Amino acid sequence: MSPQTADAQGERALPPALDSSPTHGSARRAEGPPCAEETPYDRATAHLDAPLAVVDLRAFDANAADLVRRAKGKPIRVASKSVRCRALLERVLAREGFAGLMSFTLAESLWLARSGFRDILLAYPTADRAGLAELTAEPRLAAAVTVTVDDPAQLDLVDAARPDGAPGGTEVRVCLELDTSFRLLGGGVRVGARRSPLREPAQLAALARTVVRRPGFRLVGLMAYEGHLAGVGDEVVGKPVFSRAVRVMQAAARKELARRRWEAVRAVRAVAPRLEFVNGGGTGSVQHTAAEAAVTEIAAGSGLYVPRLFDNFRSFSGRPAALFAQPVVRRPGPGVVTVLGGGYPASGAAGADRLPVPHLPAGLRYDPQEGPGEVQTPLLGPAADGLRIGDKVWFRHAKAGELCERFGELHLIDGDRVVDTVPTYRGEGHTFL
Repeated sequence: MSPQTADAQGERALPPALDSSPTHGSARRAEGPPCAEETPYDRATAHLDAPLAVVDLRAFDANAADLVRRAKGKPIRVASKSVRCRALLERVLAREGFAGLMSFTLAESLWLARSGFRDILLAYPTADRAGLAELTAEPRLAAAVTVTVDDPAQLDLVDAARPDGAPGGTEVRVCLELDTSFRLLGGGVRVGARRSPLREPAQLAALARTVVRRPGFRLVGLMAYEGHLAGVGDEVVGKPVFSRAVRVMQAAARKELARRRWEAVRAVRAVAPRLEFVNGGGTGSVQHTAAEAAVTEIAAGSGLYVPRLFDNFRSFSGRPAALFAQPVVRRPGPGVVTVLGGGYPASGAAGADRLPVPHLPAGLRYDPQEGPGEVQTPLLGPAADGLRIGDKVWFRHAKAGELCERFGELHLIDGDRVVDTVPTYRGEGHTFL
């Protein structure tokens, strides 16, 4: 907020309709503008104070069913970073069509394994020496967790962390990662995340030979995350030219990746014939990746919550399942309310698409001079006049599981009732990353 804006708001007289005792929840005054329409989320949480976060179980389950439909019979490995709640991980893994977890840190992987989860693929290389010492000291944990590598130095870290500091001993399960980025003009243009240095089938085969020759390791999998296909919408509202360009790029990238992935799998299987899985995909590309014969399982997680970044896909539409509410704490003037906090940006390149969006009641927008703030967020629009002090404004986060880093618990809603309240990772005392 600029000093000029702050001074102007500080000197503004409150309209008469605001100069009375505040109300809360559904106990509203009869005078003044029409009240905002009460939503099922308002009714379900009328007994709870905001800030709070909820998951709509009907939407969550419908989204899970849609992921299974798009996977065309291939099992879905759940990306835990997109959920970050043990109770909901258990719920989705109990459904037919889901098998295994894709974790994001070794500490998380070990905690999940100790909690009874099995078949955990750590999808990012680790330098957690203490965690590697735990993994290599306990065969039970090593049997449950597969670590991803793309460099022999990562194998060296594992060996250095072994209890006796020597190669061998407890067998560590290993997965290799293929770079999926789409390159044009001889590599001068790159589309996609900078992840693995292993791009060509021969490079993966060389590392595969290194793994199988080293005592204490077993090569079990190959993964490839195509974020430029799975996480970039191809039907962005108000951007038809951009959307067409994305579709053209993605069509070419899918074709190139399918060929290269097939060749990479063939090269690695020549070294390790008993490869257990080939993982690929992401929420936005489930059906396309599932169509590749070389892929044996699909990774997905964001599609369970359907945050706002997944509103822009032609091939599917999910139901927003995870929301958070902030309380109205001020009414600075006509057409304006201020809620507590709400400045929860998502990771990635900074931009408006990384901000949460006001969802309910419809018709609210940020003040462009302030945006969502650390401790307060002004919201503009006609719907503001129907809100009173203590009412809830519902938001959608830009990305999926990152919302759970802000809240210690999720209220699970079925219809217009809270049927359970479960801890997030943070609520269980864990902030892994």
